[in-house]
Amino acid sequence: MAEEAMSVERGTAHRVVMNLGIHILYYKFLRFLESTSRSWWITSWLPSWCPTSLSHLKDAEDKMLQSITSKFVKQYVSISNGNVVWTLAFNEGVPEKTPLVLIHGFGGGVGLWVLNLDALCQQRTVYAFDLLGFGRSSRPEFSSDAEEAENQFVDSIEEWRAKVGVETVILLGHNLGGYLAAAYTLRYPSRVKHLILVEPWGFPERPNSPEQDRPIPVWIKALGAMLSPFNPLAGLRLAGPLGPMLVQRLRPDFKRKYASLFDDNTVTEYIYHCNVQTPSGETAFKNMTVPYGWAKRPMLQRVGLIRDDIPIAVIYGARSCIDGNSGSTVKEMRPNSHVETIAVRGAGHYVYADQSEDFNQKVLQICSALD
Repeated sequence: MAEEAMSVERGTAHRVVMNLGIHILYYKFLRFLESTSRSWWITSWLPSWCPTSLSHLKDAEDKMLQSITSKFVKQYVSISNGNVVWTLAFNEGVPEKTPLVLIHGFGGGVGLWVLNLDALCQQRTVYAFDLLGFGRSSRPEFSSDAEEAENQFVDSIEEWRAKVGVETVILLGHNLGGYLAAAYTLRYPSRVKHLILVEPWGFPERPNSPEQDRPIPVWIKALGAMLSPFNPLAGLRLAGPLGPMLVQRLRPDFKRKYASLFDDNTVTEYIYHCNVQTPSGETAFKNMTVPYGWAKRPMLQRVGLIRDDIPIAVIYGARSCIDGNSGSTVKEMRPNSHVETIAVRGAGHYVYADQSEDFNQKVLQICSALD
């Protein structure tokens, strides 16, 4: 028995070493690219290595937006430092209703709201924009400091609001967009009539005890430590011409989520082209995190400071892998405020796509209760 146990342990150790050996080579190659990324030849080589361009992204987005039946306006909204925010505006000119503003999550863009925009814009103005550093918006250099990077995002949202000319909004954010929507509400409470957090990222603190954290294999932890200097989606760009196929293989669920609209690779092509451009917002996100995706500045430490008269709704998927307890915690932290937690049955993290009709109905109910 002892010999069998030792044999199993040796086998496990051998597999760990083999895995690490492969990933060390991958790590060294990434390091090589990083060290030479400022050289003229690598700069000229990368665009041809990845089959993408801003024109490809525009075409991919246009294919997504063709499924929308409502009339809308597409425009770049100019903000400071020569930056622009790519914006879709629906049903403008409904002054008696507070506009609804949609902020996408990490790696996303306005195109991912195509299952929601027609339903949400029937009674009020709806805006959707690409966050600075993502999609078709400008991709400037962000601060490496987590707080300053967050402020840059928030400032860009406020500048966008002022340029568009809306006084107050219903602010809805998914994933990273939820985190930034909460941060914006903290900074500019007079501009937010209702805050809607959809599967928000970055709320809980990273567990102090390793036992409380998600179980992670040893070799993945080692790989994570080695790759920590790199952006989350660096591997997608490294894959070059194999990138589109990689997205299709790794995220076939997105094709299923939008199957009612597209029977081809429209969605995965859009996601690919969104995420192989200059990794500006991606770098900012990385600088706002600690290992395994936790926020350096958890929002639960601050959400209690949001003005009491601003109602908050937290929408999460009942089948999501993201901890849904943040909504209950927000409610406990704000005993003098209206906080509503809503679980959408059959939905995962991408609740707005997994169960779009149910999600749309929930959001419409929240909005109609306001005005």
